[in-house]
Amino acid sequence: MQEPTQDHLIGTIVDGRYLVRSRLARGGMSTVYLATDQRLERDVALKVLHPHLANDPTFLERLSREAKAAASLSHPHIVGVLDQGEDGHIAYLVMEYVKGHTLRDTLTEQGALPPRLALALIDPVIEGLAAAHGSGLIHRDIKPENVLIADDGRIKVGDFGLARAVSANTSTGALIGTVAYLAPELVLGQPADARSDIYSAGIMLYEMLTGKQPYAGDSPIQVAYQHVNAAVGRPSDEAPGLAEDLDELVQWCTAADAENRPVDGTALLAELRHIRTTLTDEQLDHRQGPAPVSPAVMSPTTPMASTAGNATEALSTTVSPTEFISHQSNPTTIMAAGSAALQQSKTATTGPDADQDQRQPGKRELKRLERQQTKDRARAAATPVRPLREGNPRRRGVIWTIVIIVLAMLAASAGWFFGMGPGSPGTVPDVKNKTVAEAQQLLRTAGFQSEPRDVFDDDILAGLAVGTEPASGAEVRKFQPITVFVSKGAQLFALPGLTGGTLAEAKTALNAAEMALGNVTEAFDEKVPAGVVISQDPAKGTEVRHGTPVALAVSKGPQPIPVPDVRGMSQDAAAKALQDVGLKAVIAPETVNDKTVPKGAIVSQAPPNGTLIKGESVTLTVSKGPKMVKVPSFIGKQAKEARQQLEALGFEVKVNEILGGFFGTVRDQNPVDKDVPEGSVVTLTVV
Repeated sequence: MQEPTQDHLIGTIVDGRYLVRSRLARGGMSTVYLATDQRLERDVALKVLHPHLANDPTFLERLSREAKAAASLSHPHIVGVLDQGEDGHIAYLVMEYVKGHTLRDTLTEQGALPPRLALALIDPVIEGLAAAHGSGLIHRDIKPENVLIADDGRIKVGDFGLARAVSANTSTGALIGTVAYLAPELVLGQPADARSDIYSAGIMLYEMLTGKQPYAGDSPIQVAYQHVNAAVGRPSDEAPGLAEDLDELVQWCTAADAENRPVDGTALLAELRHIRTTLTDEQLDHRQGPAPVSPAVMSPTTPMASTAGNATEALSTTVSPTEFISHQSNPTTIMAAGSAALQQSKTATTGPDADQDQRQPGKRELKRLERQQTKDRARAAATPVRPLREGNPRRRGVIWTIVIIVLAMLAASAGWFFGMGPGSPGTVPDVKNKTVAEAQQLLRTAGFQSEPRDVFDDDILAGLAVGTEPASGAEVRKFQPITVFVSKGAQLFALPGLTGGTLAEAKTALNAAEMALGNVTEAFDEKVPAGVVISQDPAKGTEVRHGTPVALAVSKGPQPIPVPDVRGMSQDAAAKALQDVGLKAVIAPETVNDKTVPKGAIVSQAPPNGTLIKGESVTLTVSKGPKMVKVPSFIGKQAKEARQQLEALGFEVKVNEILGGFFGTVRDQNPVDKDVPEGSVVTLTVV
């Protein structure tokens, strides 16, 4: 839903290409606008980062790599990353624009969903995560706000790559994420992996089935505490009647120990689809009573503060914004927000709802319990319950002396390791545009071990280094491996075939393939109708970069031919004249008399002029010559009367006067009493 608000960017053009039309949303990291890509003539979502991120060169370099990695991931259930760049003080990402609403809107409107709908909505989300995990990408911020539902029913996961780039840019120990969906290991400052996304998806499925989130508190720290110290309950406790398989699925995804969760999206997707096929229609269509209108984790006015160098920011959890939580050197100190809050969280986990653990466990839970019991027995067997022999004070003193000496040696070794040895910090050198050998030598000189990894890059030549992970200039321990990104050159895509369709269809196909429209020319074509594309350059199937202009030739239809005038020509000559210019001669079945056109010549044609298309016809009418008329005799009659009657018959009259023609009488006539052609000359001799 677009927000009607004033914004200085609205109406401007970013980077000479993206026309900002309206603001769609604003979050803790960026503002999202609806924009038009003027080069490709399509709508896009333009994510403009907040200034504190846009002004950090190290972050921008990392964001560029993350955007490229996300852009390489093409999947129907993942919002595509189309472009990334900077325009002055503006840093932006360009993403596919999905017109519709979010899963949060659906939950706000409907509350708890029936299992059939909940499983149908989360299936494409998990499928998209499976594709991302298979490509080595982790989302880190799965929540209903990042699940987009298009108006045509397509479901896509958005914001891949951004969470990782931002979390890497925060101060030491700072954590980015949405506290309601945060995996325990992320709260404790441990690295994220695919199972962290699975935990967030499990929390989201719990909310879809019950209409509420599993943990609530007056502050984010209380919610984070519960993620670490409590177990997510069964959805059926909040929504009685839900199938046991759904309880087990949610608790499998939200296990506190990541080892007990599905390893990645692919493993979860297989189990999810198995459950969908085994549940009965009654179980799938089970409905709850009235659900809460808007789930909330905490009061919207409660501020969520980052103590790791970021500005304190008040966040409304009604829309689950991405939040920052700061870790100190000891991960458990994140709970030091006051004994009252901790006591409240502890009481919440040991209250009356605790009797839910007395229920009969499901099959999957029994298997997990068996594995845990096996581990516990192994640890117990390896731990003596009493010392093998009783010691004495003197022996204990010697032992403590040895222990102290060993600890001192270990401390000295650790000091050397972290001060001068492999654990000492070093600065990652800049290897951009270096060969692989040169880049690895620079890293070895700086004390690092490196591994190359091939990536596509539009700007760096194939075989040269694009950058490193961690980025150049970062200070890291020397035992930490450095990944060198090596360019494979620009990623190429096969051009679609555009001939045979209209120009509008060709433009649509180019936009879909993310190519540009090049020069458009027109040409006559005898076989191709006007407006249809005759040819393209480059040709269909040619592999080119995104944004490559494609020239098109469009038909103007058959070339028009001026109609020649063949009137007065003989029939054969007229037919040949028309044939020579590509037209056909058709002879009219009836001939006509004409006193000026000889017999066998063309009297008229249709059309008489204008233009025709090659192969079209011209109808010719042939003359029978002049009409034969009998000349009556006017000898002895007055010349004036004779002239009038002869002219009425179509003759031309010539008068020869003798002695001045005093009497006006016709003395002689030529011709007389004969059939002659119409229009012939009749000579009268008058006296």
